[in-house]
Amino acid sequence: MLKGKYGLVVGVANGQSIAAGCARAFAGAGAELALTYLNERALPHVQPVAEEVDAAALLPLDLSQEDALEAVFESVRQRWGRLDFLLHSVAFCPKEDLHGRVTDCSARGFAQAMDISCHSFLRMAKLAEPLMSAGGSLMTVSYYGAEKVVDHYNIMGPVKAALEACTRHVAAELGPQGIRANVLSPGPIATRAASGIDHFDALIEDAKTRSPERRLVTIDEVGAVAAFLASDAASGVTGTVTHIDGGRHVRM
Repeated sequence: MLKGKYGLVVGVANGQSIAAGCARAFAGAGAELALTYLNERALPHVQPVAEEVDAAALLPLDLSQEDALEAVFESVRQRWGRLDFLLHSVAFCPKEDLHGRVTDCSARGFAQAMDISCHSFLRMAKLAEPLMSAGGSLMTVSYYGAEKVVDHYNIMGPVKAALEACTRHVAAELGPQGIRANVLSPGPIATRAASGIDHFDALIEDAKTRSPERRLVTIDEVGAVAAFLASDAASGVTGTVTHIDGGRHVRM
């Protein structure tokens, strides 16, 4: 389904992360991939995923560092000369703001959460645009807490809501060039990133008991949807939020 396509996957933390599940699905569908890792401490956790999917490149990317993102896209340009799809699966908020009330969020924490979790997607879309002259697929990752108030998700709710709104604008603005933009919205999954959310176990139990399927979804199920959205089979799908949550989002 993705044979002959080149993709960039940003946000693999380890083999259990959502981005890792997506990378496996992309590779399984025939795509050639470039992956990123945060820093030298993260590299040993990301390297095995890169080897598993036979990644053509494993590139350092700390979004807080000036010109780091530009360097990644320049490497992609030099290697392939084009990009067919991109997965943005990164989020961050300082712990003291993540665990506090939205009302109490600091200006610094809010700005940092928005920059890393939301604005970085716009930066990637801008850099990907000239590499997608023949069209392409941009994807990012959100959560039900962007739509409703979910206990303990706190400031990430407004941040993810902004990310979803930005994705709709990207879809509208880049659509004439054949570039699609979509949001993956998985249910709660026990990843390293999610473990930073206060009372995350309660979110897990809520998903198990209130989703119509009475279960959690897996990173492989998220990956299957991502691979579809990256493919030409999804050529008519853009500006959407696709829930992969066992139906949890249909209940209050």
